[in-house]
Amino acid sequence: MIRSVKHALSSEQGHGQPLLGIVIGAAGAIILAIGAANDTGALAITGGIVLAVGLLATLLIQHMSVEWDIYRRLEELEKK
Repeated sequence: MIRSVKHALSSEQGHGQPLLGIVIGAAGAIILAIGAANDTGALAITGGIVLAVGLLATLLIQHMSVEWDIYRRLEELEKK
């Protein structure tokens, strides 16, 4: 199982790298839901901020790990 997780994180498909941002966003969504259900404003605001950070981190990680490599390969092909 550990080998398959390592393979997913390092494979070229790009599905494993954004996992960290997704986990952060999911934790933020859970905190937001708990804060909203308990009518705790500070907890809901914190959950919303963590959710937003997780979503932005997912987009950034995906762009850096997947799209940059694709653009680099396209540039190399266009030079040939």
